[in-house]
Amino acid sequence: MQKKIAIITARGGSKRIPRKNIKDFLGKPIIAYSIETALKSKLFDEVMVSTEDEEIAQIAKEYGAIVPFLRSKENSDDFSGTDDVLIEVIKEYQKKGQEFDICCVIYPTAPFITIPKLNEAFELLINKKLDVVFPVIEYSSPIQRALKKNNENKIVMFEPKNLDKRSQDLEKAYHDVGQFYMVNTTTFLEKKRLWTNNTGVIVLPAMQAQDIDNQEDWELAEFKYQWLKKQY
Repeated sequence: MQKKIAIITARGGSKRIPRKNIKDFLGKPIIAYSIETALKSKLFDEVMVSTEDEEIAQIAKEYGAIVPFLRSKENSDDFSGTDDVLIEVIKEYQKKGQEFDICCVIYPTAPFITIPKLNEAFELLINKKLDVVFPVIEYSSPIQRALKKNNENKIVMFEPKNLDKRSQDLEKAYHDVGQFYMVNTTTFLEKKRLWTNNTGVIVLPAMQAQDIDNQEDWELAEFKYQWLKKQY
């Protein structure tokens, strides 16, 4: 029987949206959505929050997560990566004599996470013997026709060879939506990377994801969330 843990990464020092991880999102702290979905999925043996912030820790506990230890200062600044945080959490649990076969890193600002998608990612990870699985969405426009400003402030193409190509003839491209990573713990500790050459993805519709980096993003995320609730 494989042991699985959900690790919600929530440091306190958000700059662009102050206290972003516990900001009210349609009636409750946004981190609550990640915690509640992980708990309701019944997929995990443990749902924990990694944070250095006492207020975030208290709110996390109120919504049912555990906070068995606070994150170190070294992994709580603007330059700390998710990889580093995951390694720290795994090692802290190992000190307590606890090992997990699967780690699911969940971001605290991801209200669009669903139980079916968590299950789909887990099944793909196991059945295909992958290192990591995470959700993506397709770019709405072909990246091969991307534009930039040159030194004269004029618009040019990154790849001028694609100027006369039809959009439908160009290869589809995708980007990470920043919701979660389903991770094989053993291979992660070997490679210490969340993206490897043995990584799989699940593709989401654009309405089921939203980066939240500023107030406009926040309002758009709330609109999408409410729209989805009306559909299902």
